[in-house]
Amino acid sequence: MAKAPPVKWTREHLLIALNLYCKLPFGSFDTDNPVVQEVAAKMGRNSNSLAMKLCNLASLDPVQRARGIKGLDGASKLDKQMWAEFQGNLPVLGAESEQLLHNLFTKDEAKEVDFLNRAKPRLIEPKGPTETQATVKVRRGQQFFRQAVLNAYDVRCCISGINVPDLLIASHIKPWGKFPEERLNPRNGLCLSALHDAAFDEGLITLDDNLGILLSKQLRIHFPQPSLEQNFVAYEGKSIRLPEKLAEPDGEFIRYHRENIFQN
Repeated sequence: MAKAPPVKWTREHLLIALNLYCKLPFGSFDTDNPVVQEVAAKMGRNSNSLAMKLCNLASLDPVQRARGIKGLDGASKLDKQMWAEFQGNLPVLGAESEQLLHNLFTKDEAKEVDFLNRAKPRLIEPKGPTETQATVKVRRGQQFFRQAVLNAYDVRCCISGINVPDLLIASHIKPWGKFPEERLNPRNGLCLSALHDAAFDEGLITLDDNLGILLSKQLRIHFPQPSLEQNFVAYEGKSIRLPEKLAEPDGEFIRYHRENIFQN
């Protein structure tokens, strides 16, 4: 029997693959991964096709190349074009890719597709009031950013190592409100516990050029408090846990936070 013709890689399928690339660890781009299998089946592709595409995309990732990881050499002209377009227009394409991925799993706009359980995607109800359609588009972008950042950090706070998804925040380094062009950039994110996220947002902590943790004078005036010292002093000077792939913090963003938000 003749084999079915291969399914052509469309722009929409590449956006889904780029989205998934941001959410899966590099070592899990294989045809036996149940997440790859499920997404591929919903795309009408075989899992080997999607797994190879993810490895091709890895060859275009400058963070991976800097670490000596080459991926596969089969990236097409369209792959390269879409990679550049995706990275250059994340505020739009991050949300668009999230919507395309969402639609593979459900047409219910009140639900989100969660990839924090590495074994199987699941549908979740977002917290908060019912959203308007315009706000749904914003929420899709926020979902892309949160999932990409938390997965890059192996769903662990980069300071404390806490591994409870409901207690973790995809924290923006450059503020969400002031820098709309960086809102969905994973390199503008840190995976932090809710406590460390609040401290980072208020400028009570920041990072040095080596990604070591600095405590502000405004935080120190509240010492001694055993719980504060346990959660902050214990990590002072220690480098954060580095993420995988595209989410490695941008040094310029870190300097901005230290010079403009840190209360020292």
